[in-house]
Amino acid sequence: MPKLKTKSSVKKRFKITATGKVLAGPGNKRHGLINRSQKMKRQGRGSQVLTHADGRTVKQWAPYGIG
Repeated sequence: MPKLKTKSSVKKRFKITATGKVLAGPGNKRHGLINRSQKMKRQGRGSQVLTHADGRTVKQWAPYGIG
């Protein structure tokens, strides 16, 4: 069997924790920030844990893990 490739975008955008959860940076932080409330901008800091279903999808794109 040939080796499977990891999607390049996944390497840059996600992290997998030691317990197998997938962390992602928040969306809606690039432009149009003047229209968003201060609370939404504040809550968008840091990383967020993806849902189980989304995490499974990301892990399929990174068959051998990330990093």
